[in-house]
Amino acid sequence: MSGQLEGKIALVTGGAKGLGAAVVRLFVAEGARVVISDVDAENGAKLAAELGPVAAFERHDVSSEQDWERVVAATLARFGGFDVLVNNAGIALVGTIETQTAEQWRRVNAVVADGAFFGCQQAVRTMKTRGGGTIVNVCSVASLQGEPYVAAYCAAKGAVEALTRAVAVHCAQNGIPVRCNSLHPGPIGTPMVKQLGAQIAAAIKAGELSLPPAVGGAGYSSTPEETATSVLFLASDASKWVNGTRLVVDNTASVTRGHVPA
Repeated sequence: MSGQLEGKIALVTGGAKGLGAAVVRLFVAEGARVVISDVDAENGAKLAAELGPVAAFERHDVSSEQDWERVVAATLARFGGFDVLVNNAGIALVGTIETQTAEQWRRVNAVVADGAFFGCQQAVRTMKTRGGGTIVNVCSVASLQGEPYVAAYCAAKGAVEALTRAVAVHCAQNGIPVRCNSLHPGPIGTPMVKQLGAQIAAAIKAGELSLPPAVGGAGYSSTPEETATSVLFLASDASKWVNGTRLVVDNTASVTRGHVPA
């Protein structure tokens, strides 16, 4: 590897598996020390042990402001701060605008939108004391197009995309050297996407969904490792002139067919 993150410290939420774990491994390979945050303590601790002293795990409910304060404090105590935040944690629950429950709506938005808000807030406050940094908000093409079977997820990711621009403009106008960009993947072969696909199929079979989504076949979904390279680009100095923008990485899939969200 080329050491694109040599000397950097990163905090990756939802880092225990799927895209998050791929990002963690790539960041470490590129020279970073990484705090892995996730509610999945078993896989998070296992990944940290695999990577050794350059990685640490913190159990983290991103929907909790108090948990964010604790995890950031632990990161400061362990590594002295952090230069990169990847807001990757998220959940998707099946439901159209007619069937999505209020409880599901609040849960998805709490994890996805609230989690990104708390993360960006903590990152800006912390990074500006260290001379700057970069935030990567993992969104989805679901925020750019209609995904009828995950209404709450679409709305939550749309909120994160808009938040990204607000953070970038705030930092630029106030002379804070923190960049903030959003990444919008198409389908990725992660445990969450596979589970969601199974839930959608069950809902179609039960007659709860009338428009079956086209869940891409072989060669259509990217791998977590392939998408992680785009996260690395936004996290590294290679993108130092990129700020407040969205990077779509779906190989034009979003304009050619439907899919389960990333």
